[in-house]
Amino acid sequence: MAELLTIDHVGHRGDGVAIDGAQSIFVPYTLAGETVEVEDVPGNHPDRRRLVRVTQESPERITPFCPHFGVCGGCAIQHWNDAPYRTWKRNIVVETLAQAKVAAEVAPLLDAHGAGRRRITLHGRMGTHEVLKVGFAAAGSHDIIPVDRCPILDPALDGALEAAWATAEPLISIGKPLDIQVTATLNGLDIDVRGSGALPTSLITALSRVAEKHRLTRLTRHGELVLQRGSPEIAIGKVKVVLPPGSFLQATVKGEETLAALVREHCGRAKHIADLFCGVGPFALRLAEKARVTAFDSDAGAITALQKAAQSTPGLKPLKAEARDLFRRPLMPQELRDYDAVVFDPPRQGAQALVTQLAASKVPVVVAVSCNAATFARDAKILIDGGYKIASVTPVDQFRHTPHVELVARFAR
Repeated sequence: MAELLTIDHVGHRGDGVAIDGAQSIFVPYTLAGETVEVEDVPGNHPDRRRLVRVTQESPERITPFCPHFGVCGGCAIQHWNDAPYRTWKRNIVVETLAQAKVAAEVAPLLDAHGAGRRRITLHGRMGTHEVLKVGFAAAGSHDIIPVDRCPILDPALDGALEAAWATAEPLISIGKPLDIQVTATLNGLDIDVRGSGALPTSLITALSRVAEKHRLTRLTRHGELVLQRGSPEIAIGKVKVVLPPGSFLQATVKGEETLAALVREHCGRAKHIADLFCGVGPFALRLAEKARVTAFDSDAGAITALQKAAQSTPGLKPLKAEARDLFRRPLMPQELRDYDAVVFDPPRQGAQALVTQLAASKVPVVVAVSCNAATFARDAKILIDGGYKIASVTPVDQFRHTPHVELVARFAR
């Protein structure tokens, strides 16, 4: 049965929030001040409603630019004017820090969407009537929304959707759900397929034909090479790095460049820097232009790629890279004593064990990069309680149209 609600504000996940007594009710795709007609969400979701229609629109509402918006779960916000959207996104960081009692000045939001996403993961599933579906997960469910275009992608990903469909077609007969990661590299598209399990020779041959037809730079299955036509390289500053299959990469080129510029600025004149959770080196390789760098990450493939890139690039300061699980084996205070600055960029869960050791160290400068304001606030409090002062926090928006926000912060003793 439909009901009318008035939206009070937009929450941190991008849903409109209506206040009903002591309860908050979440309605996707709505804005503050709107009156909306809603209905119950199937299942046990008493605090959520599905939008039926907006009966009184906010003057800040705009027309979404993607025909899949509201069905595909990739974007949460395309219906909001830019200025209030940017204020809301910055306030995610401001309010999260305030709730954690971390006092810090938050800079204006930096837009880092650039040309768009350079990497996507598409899902291949067999739908009803044995019809293949390749696309993104639906909003609020595990259903797959088939897509033939996505306007938030970097033009370098042209052909990615067609190649993903073609990759899924011969594999869907094995009856397993597929995840197809497509990355734009300097030499073309790089695809890694997950979920298929071991394949017979006939299907490997079929995948090889797909790679040739779509002129893929490389096609791998669970990281194992199927066919390679070129070198899947990306540029990091003045360095070319050959990507390991499926390795982590910042979502946009502009996002990586923006985060790296902030990291370099905050490291200042440090002569010896530790880069923790370094990946393939988006910070380490740029920092090594002026400082000696030691880089750590649990991904051995990423470490090998970083080492090879550094060794083949003249003009860099010494760069040492080591595979190490920083969750199980964080650097201890005695290991940190020779560094002028430490940079850490952990996954969404943050780096509680690591920052506990950092807080006990005497490193003069710590630069934190985070994709989760809540775990950043927890880790920041540990550093502050250990004697660090937080100098600045800069929010970065490379995941435009979503509630995800990156940030870079500087701590100093």
